[in-house]
Amino acid sequence: MERICHICLVVLTSIVVHAQTVTNVVAKQVGNTVEITYDIDKPAKVSLLLSKDGGATYAPIPKTLSGDVGLIKAGHRKITWNMLADGEDWEVQNARFKVVAKNISKHAFTVNGISFTMIYVDGGTFTMGCTEDQGRDCEFDEKPAHQVTLSDYYIGEIEVTCDLWDAVMLGKKSKEDKDPKTSVTWFDCQAFIRKLNTALEAKLGALRFALPTEAEWEYAAREGHMAGSYQYKFSGSDAASPVAVHSQLYGVVKSTASKQANALGIYDMSGNVWEWCHDWYGAYSEDAEINPTGTYMGTGRVKRGGGASSKPVECRVANRSYDDPNKRSPDVGFRLVLR
Repeated sequence: MERICHICLVVLTSIVVHAQTVTNVVAKQVGNTVEITYDIDKPAKVSLLLSKDGGATYAPIPKTLSGDVGLIKAGHRKITWNMLADGEDWEVQNARFKVVAKNISKHAFTVNGISFTMIYVDGGTFTMGCTEDQGRDCEFDEKPAHQVTLSDYYIGEIEVTCDLWDAVMLGKKSKEDKDPKTSVTWFDCQAFIRKLNTALEAKLGALRFALPTEAEWEYAAREGHMAGSYQYKFSGSDAASPVAVHSQLYGVVKSTASKQANALGIYDMSGNVWEWCHDWYGAYSEDAEINPTGTYMGTGRVKRGGGASSKPVECRVANRSYDDPNKRSPDVGFRLVLR
């Protein structure tokens, strides 16, 4: 015990900050644990690396980390490391560690001169539906709240735009138009996705574009792992107006990314246009689910997020709606996932 505690104190004298976004790193020993606090100015993937050779090489040695590691929001954060439990035999003079922050992963694609960006979403388990952050605004179809576990995937940074639609469906670049593509049926979206997958087949490997499942949509709107223990009512905010184009603000569809992004860097998941999802609309189950795809049949296909003509309450991350998959509406568009 004395050996481990003494080594903790020596390790803490050599703190290396590896990323420009990480500042004010402070570490202290609390019993048999090491508490490391730091500030980060933008969302990033944070890890703690350690070295036994004076900083020549680093590796993710700690197995007993808790707190703010992984996908982390901006702000003042803390990591707790149970060094004693890890049981490593450290050389006192050579032990070092550093906090590392990496930018959230993005992947850009280009089709007939039009580029679009997909943002990586680290899979995990979350509570879907009527959660405490939704307050008294929950509707009956948001209940029961239930656990959902998702695999990793990518989701569109913005909705599919008019110029991307033309590049895929017409096979050529038209004028730049970053308004969301609207007045598309659910089946129109499927036709677009088939053509996009064919156009980019050589670059995709085993991955394919699709409409998000309802669970994938809500998890990304709730900021995935970036949300931590605090959940927002809207996608990235407890108030609608900073993140959503809605009826009390403009009432008409705006160009994509006209409001703030959520912590994953995704725009317009609250407001602007309703977004088609893969699933048939149906009642929630109280059972925990893994990568759910909705009910086998239903009365319509799910749409999420609210639109420019929607009340703010309809732009909540848990709010659900649906429509006939053959219907076209001027405030309904779609967003892609890649998995």
